[in-house]
Amino acid sequence: MKRYISFFVMGLVVSVASAQYSGQLATNLSAGGDTQGIASATIASLLGPIVEADAKRTLEVEEFQGSPYVDDNFRPTTIFYRDEEVGSLFYRYNALNEEVEIKQQNLLEEGIRALGRDKNISIYNNGKPMSFKTFIDRKGKTTNGYLTLLHDGETFDLYKRTHVKFTEGSPAQNSFVKATPNRFAHFEEYYMQKNGVDRIDEILLKKNQLIKAVGGDKQALSGYIKDNSLDLKNEADLIKFFAYLK
Repeated sequence: MKRYISFFVMGLVVSVASAQYSGQLATNLSAGGDTQGIASATIASLLGPIVEADAKRTLEVEEFQGSPYVDDNFRPTTIFYRDEEVGSLFYRYNALNEEVEIKQQNLLEEGIRALGRDKNISIYNNGKPMSFKTFIDRKGKTTNGYLTLLHDGETFDLYKRTHVKFTEGSPAQNSFVKATPNRFAHFEEYYMQKNGVDRIDEILLKKNQLIKAVGGDKQALSGYIKDNSLDLKNEADLIKFFAYLK
């Protein structure tokens, strides 16, 4: 049985459902009259355009594992601009295309819009601020995408990135070799930013490499990890480690 999903892979851009945007988002900036109009215009400016139906493309995938989304469902969130609350809406994160898809009321017939890629915009992702950033991965590649702030520290901020890679499957070559299904694989990466430094770098979750990256007293940091039995590959323990840094 064929399953249809609307997105692009291999460098193509995600399709956005066709529907005219109408109504107004809930906002604490509204006070009636002209202020209401200004608030609505402000919110609308934070959202990307709606793609027309004839521009929409659908990729047919007969069988696939996983999903391009971190969560297939739209979840409620709050949107901020420069730390000021703007309104409430629904979102889901397409990690394949680094795009936050937005709905106003989460109705099936409602069109989907994309959150504008403005670094001043943030939403709450599972209770943590998520925003568009520029960061550098372990290979030295500079990338633009969404990061979720896990810890806002005195010395370091800790971020998490979830991204998805699509791998096209292959049919069985013979009876001895199994077919490989199309697959969406999810990956998690962690990044840090030192206070006062305009640079976000990926961190490796190995004790010696992480201690070297953050600097400080190597013996004290190593002792803290050992005394508290921290597993740096465990997100909660990683947050504890960054909370310890001064």
